[in-house]
Amino acid sequence: MPEDILPGPGADGAATRVLQRYVFVYGTLRQGDDNDITRLLPAPRYIGTATVMGVMYHLGGYPGVVLGAGAKAGPVTGEVYAIEAALERRLDEIEELYPQQKDEYFKRLVPVQMAGQRLLCVCYEINPRYTAGARVIASGDWVKDRHA
Repeated sequence: MPEDILPGPGADGAATRVLQRYVFVYGTLRQGDDNDITRLLPAPRYIGTATVMGVMYHLGGYPGVVLGAGAKAGPVTGEVYAIEAALERRLDEIEELYPQQKDEYFKRLVPVQMAGQRLLCVCYEINPRYTAGARVIASGDWVKDRHA
């Protein structure tokens, strides 16, 4: 997993290293959408646009992505943010992983493609059983599909 270097020396005088947690958001958590991640606290740090392989489904007011490289799979567009643990817990609540512990989404750690490099990110994958009869978003881009 990528590392960030915190400013200032640690107890031994060397720079302090911390593992940074990243999240890939592809639906209503994208900037400007209903659950815009940039309105949540602690504030995330925008890293950039990225893609992950999967199939995106239109589930009414939000999308879901089944990750993988199957026959229908293609690039799914989203945004990457650096997040703190407190924000990750808030995202778990939004996706109803905690405290509700519903099974609509699974939290995965997946490699995403960003500017020609791979970055390991948290991604909330839809449980495939919730996609039955749902329309595939062929573009793999929720924002583009929603505004088409």
